[in-house]
Amino acid sequence: MRFDQRIAIVTGAAGGIGLATARRLLGEGASVMLAGHHQDTVDAAAAGLAREADAARIATIACDVAREDQVIATVDATIKRFGGWDLAVNNAGTMSFKPIEQQTEQDWRAILDVDLLGAFFFTKQAFLRMRRGGAIVNVSSVHAVETEPLVAPYAAAKAALLSLTRSAALEGKAKGIRVNAVLPGAVDTPMLWDNPNVKAGVEVIDKADVGAAEDLAAAIAFLLADEARFVDGTSLRVDGARLARL
Repeated sequence: MRFDQRIAIVTGAAGGIGLATARRLLGEGASVMLAGHHQDTVDAAAAGLAREADAARIATIACDVAREDQVIATVDATIKRFGGWDLAVNNAGTMSFKPIEQQTEQDWRAILDVDLLGAFFFTKQAFLRMRRGGAIVNVSSVHAVETEPLVAPYAAAKAALLSLTRSAALEGKAKGIRVNAVLPGAVDTPMLWDNPNVKAGVEVIDKADVGAAEDLAAAIAFLLADEARFVDGTSLRVDGARLARL
């Protein structure tokens, strides 16, 4: 299996892309720390995974990725539980919908703290504590490239995440740590269908353009695996060619 003896932290692991990625990594032999904002939801996700994989390879923790102390505590708990750390998937994210002229400083900070700084905090810890041969995947968005009205902080954060990915890849090279990003398009998760722009018809979603969380998990797993050892600092669009048609 590709991830035997590898230890991963997946954020935003209670559902959607994060849960699908945790399931994929477990299925390929990894031990996984599922990090989520609420302990009860991440525990429920872990209970479901334990019916499919060895429960000894699954752990959970409540982590607000916007708080560096909680990120450090998550890494501490992972290393204590499993004896090391090799893989990180920075998937936790949040989104809001508001015209620019109505946005406040707090609106921006609420998005940037989670969608950008959360990934930075885990990358920092990875550079300090991850074993050589490790890998990080940041979950960005096609909004980093093409976006829509009312989501300026989210689009800006996801674009900045691609820049962080490139910088981290350069600095991580000497540490033996690869850093890449994926850009999901429309994915069948609550974040897509709860989007007010989608509900109002401002953003029209063709069913042919909607992928599954498992599609993203497969791409993430490839970027984490040793077979992608020469893939570093890249941004992989996983959107079913949606942007190619816009």
